[in-house]
Amino acid sequence: MTLEEKLGYFFFDKRLLTRALTTKACALEQFQKGQVCEDQQAFCVLGDAVLKAILTELLIRAGYQTKGEITEKKKVLECEANLARISEAVGVGFVIKMGEGEKKQRAYEQPRVLAETFEAVIGAIYFDGGYRAARETIIRLFGDTFELESN
Repeated sequence: MTLEEKLGYFFFDKRLLTRALTTKACALEQFQKGQVCEDQQAFCVLGDAVLKAILTELLIRAGYQTKGEITEKKKVLECEANLARISEAVGVGFVIKMGEGEKKQRAYEQPRVLAETFEAVIGAIYFDGGYRAARETIIRLFGDTFELESN
């Protein structure tokens, strides 16, 4: 099963997914070889913001009422360990494009790398398919946390 199948989202522009999966070290190595290669950093920032917005919306719809309740639950949902767990579940670690040093250090197993790449993938989905696509993917990936329809 491919990453897109596990995500439940198929990219219109596959270059966006490739960029989301490309670490800065990998992009720098490609640049040193004279190749143009964009890294995931911008999509990490976008994905983090999109994830926060959608999780906040879903928590409010799920009945969380106060700023404190929403913040505490969101903190648990978007913590590095949880994002890394979801990232592992869909197989992100197997397809991250890394630099040689990162590969030797097995960075694809590190929670920080998995979480950041997950955020980048969410950013790429948003960039490719918009808010609705990102929202539907997040609902799917966060499983039974939200008992809502994707509409």
